[in-house]
Amino acid sequence: MYHNPVLLAESVAGLSIKENGVYVDVTFGGGGHSNEILKQLGVNGKLFAFDQDVEALENSIEDERFTLINENFRYLKQFLKFYGIRKVDGILGDFGVSSHQFDKAERGFSTRFDADLDMRMNTKSKLSAYDVVNDYDHDSLKKVLFQYGELRNADAMSNVIISARAAEPIKTTMRLKEVLKRFLPQRKEHKIIAQVYQAIRIEVNQELIAIEELLSQSVELLHVGGRLSLISYHSLEDRLVKNFIRAGKFVGEAEKDFYGNVEVPYKKVGKLVVPSREEIVTNNRARSAKLRIAERI
Repeated sequence: MYHNPVLLAESVAGLSIKENGVYVDVTFGGGGHSNEILKQLGVNGKLFAFDQDVEALENSIEDERFTLINENFRYLKQFLKFYGIRKVDGILGDFGVSSHQFDKAERGFSTRFDADLDMRMNTKSKLSAYDVVNDYDHDSLKKVLFQYGELRNADAMSNVIISARAAEPIKTTMRLKEVLKRFLPQRKEHKIIAQVYQAIRIEVNQELIAIEELLSQSVELLHVGGRLSLISYHSLEDRLVKNFIRAGKFVGEAEKDFYGNVEVPYKKVGKLVVPSREEIVTNNRARSAKLRIAERI
């Protein structure tokens, strides 16, 4: 089941939709954001949507103005070019794992179920969570857990995983949890295992690299006055979006011209938007969502 999209009205309003504009929903999922965009588009408007998960294709929308592309949004420019699109008026993204992916036990995303170590958003991808946990060497595993899970025990956790898998492969999410038991005090068990899952999932799906590539391509793709409307769910995603909007790069300060004027591709629109208390009550996934809107200058 695909749940209600997070910050639906706010994220679509952030696009400031032109009736006959061209828009992209880079994270189609259940189609909630796309349906809302289509309601506001005129007969000559166009909406392209991306989703690498083949299961999202079941939600495709019958509308002449709509095209769904079963690919990772990191290939945005390449596929839009294939459809003859070189410039767009707005890009909407709702990052992270969909509720549908979390709720399907066999996908291995959720800490609630025992399942094979998978975590692939694109089920055709070669790299799975099993490969990361069982094949990565100590330094690579430590880097994943530290950088993407922000886990201070990354070094010790890597040692324990490597020791356990030497006896037999770690095949399931529950087995991984058992292996890491000493790092999971009762009060913090859910939080820490969620960080472990997040780290492995980001590595499997190259999530942060995909966001960087999307943001970099957006500069060339958006018309002047075009909008970015992007929803993040954890600090690693949000930091990339925030820094790129502020400085036109992912780390460091904005470039300046000879006269000391800041040269950036975007200007921030409004303040950071977070869900209302009411939305969090009805949609628990919304609790960590942050929406940032920017305009191409």
